[in-house]
Amino acid sequence: MDIHDVMRRSQGGESLSRDELIHLLSFPPEAPESLLAMAEANRISKGLTDGRAEVHAQLALNLAPCPCNCAFCAFAQRNGVFTEERRLTAEEAVAYAQQFERDGANAVFVMTTAEYPFDLFLEMSQEIRRGLDPETLLIANVGDQSLANAERIREVGFTGVYHALRLREGVDSGLSPEARKRSLRNFREAGLGVGTCVEPVGPEHTAEELADMILFTASIHPSYSGAARRIPIPGTEIAARGSISELRMAQIVAVTRLGMPREVIGNCTHEPCTLGGLAGANLFWAEVGANPRDTEERTEEGRGESVPSCRALFHECGWDFHRGPSRYYGDLQGE
Repeated sequence: MDIHDVMRRSQGGESLSRDELIHLLSFPPEAPESLLAMAEANRISKGLTDGRAEVHAQLALNLAPCPCNCAFCAFAQRNGVFTEERRLTAEEAVAYAQQFERDGANAVFVMTTAEYPFDLFLEMSQEIRRGLDPETLLIANVGDQSLANAERIREVGFTGVYHALRLREGVDSGLSPEARKRSLRNFREAGLGVGTCVEPVGPEHTAEELADMILFTASIHPSYSGAARRIPIPGTEIAARGSISELRMAQIVAVTRLGMPREVIGNCTHEPCTLGGLAGANLFWAEVGANPRDTEERTEEGRGESVPSCRALFHECGWDFHRGPSRYYGDLQGE
């Protein structure tokens, strides 16, 4: 398979096939072929967004030991990082969201652990919604939901959700892959935009696994896709597997962009990094409160980036910034 033929197909507006994705993912990340894929992904992402990246910002309503026991998560009971639950007050949550709004975040995400009471999530979300400008987008990051609950999420003012079928779901997590897929369908049926990602990538994941997940994310017609590497939680069993480099992450981000149809204009990576931005990522996240990749209770004091710091990273790799509500969700896409 000739890399230049693959790039010509991409330049003609075609999404790449499974075999082509596997081919690109099989090169060493520093290989000329990988750098060529990164350049092509960067060209596509900037062309689709007029060179303007977005920064979305997430606050966590709680941290708690979680019985879902995802091996890669700081909240997992099995990992023993957090042993007691902490919840934000409504005043704290609104203050975080309003700061994101002042900083110019293109969307505000509200995250909970899987066992957070759903009715309380709705109540808190209504308080946050009332505290923000009407045009500010709210995005939910919650556990698997029924169609009825997905509709309630829409009714209290959310435009979309983040939800992912994670790599090796049901093996490295205590969750059912079919339940994850069912939730994705429920969110879409309820009229919510769905952002997703190929995550959390570790060195053990094969090119075939990654290609299949890229194609799965494309199949759900997402608001954006992308890729994120696994951040090892010190002292956990899965940490012994190690982590991939930012350069390998950038390669996967680029190949994910090449596997998406052009109507999906968003391409994310996490955690924010200049190599990701150079390889076609046009969405980073700022974070406050609890973080499933951090052992600090307040990730703004640990791994979490701010909206200004995310913008600074994008600036370093040649991106301008979109101002206003995200273009990636629903009818706002392309505005």
